[in-house]
Amino acid sequence: MQRRTLGRSGLQVSPLCFGGNVFGWTVNEAESFRLLDAWLDAGFNFIDTADVYSRWVPGHAGGESETILGKWLRHSGKRHRIVLATKVGKPMGPGQVGLSPKYIKQAVEASLKRLNTDYIDLYQSHDDDVSTPLADTLGAFADLIREGKVRAIGASNYSANRLELALATSQRHGLPRYESLQPLYNLYDRAAYEAELEPLCASRGVGVINFYALAAGFLTGKYRRPADAGKSARGAKTVSLYLNPRGLAIVDALHEVARELNATPGQVALAWQIARPSITAPIASASTLQQLNELAQAAQLKLDAATIAKLDAASAERGATPSAKA
Repeated sequence: MQRRTLGRSGLQVSPLCFGGNVFGWTVNEAESFRLLDAWLDAGFNFIDTADVYSRWVPGHAGGESETILGKWLRHSGKRHRIVLATKVGKPMGPGQVGLSPKYIKQAVEASLKRLNTDYIDLYQSHDDDVSTPLADTLGAFADLIREGKVRAIGASNYSANRLELALATSQRHGLPRYESLQPLYNLYDRAAYEAELEPLCASRGVGVINFYALAAGFLTGKYRRPADAGKSARGAKTVSLYLNPRGLAIVDALHEVARELNATPGQVALAWQIARPSITAPIASASTLQQLNELAQAAQLKLDAATIAKLDAASAERGATPSAKA
């Protein structure tokens, strides 16, 4: 499978990234192992998680996803075959939040231990932390890179203004820069990224690994009415955000294209993103081998200019869009 370079990091990644938020949440350990093995067998190498996954589940403390990934790495011996991304910054408990140098150095050690690895390929700021000077945060990341614990750094949920300031700070102080951005982006949620973040990332050579690539499952076409909310753990939230006339028009267009290409709506939605020049690798999750196989086929689906134009027109935004963070 063809690889793409992530920003200017030198990391070579597959055109789709597996979202590890499901590990330990909607997928148990044994099934997680099967999914990870199948992901590599299908030719992919990019996996994204975060220390906070899945703290939102009752009884969880965070770190569940990293722990399962670490067990798989230890048992499989496949660390050398993957590009491993994780994140720091979201609340993990009292005093455990943000991007201060002290906390970053504490958090990375915890992540490395859970992941059973000596290094993280892509370490990302999960949220912007305006209370900590950017030079301090980037300086802490520089220390981790010098120590060999991190290969490259990225940002998630940053505004264009703050990302631009972070890039300028790196240049001014001779510090490592954010080589990737992880924004909300999909066929429904377009405006926030395309208006300001996309031009900045394209001009500065920042890779983009967008989350909610399938709009929490909505773009697979399985949610068409409020009663469909029970189809998944995220169904109620998904229906409330996307089940409206514009959302249904997008799904109708996806179904139409899918029929023409003998594909599924979800595959078409991902192929539309993969074809966008500014996107390095959309992040999508799977909780079954069948879903994973559908993701794998999306990476091989080629859309022509007319098809892309049809999807662009169907998904053109005419008002505010919902916001979400991963």
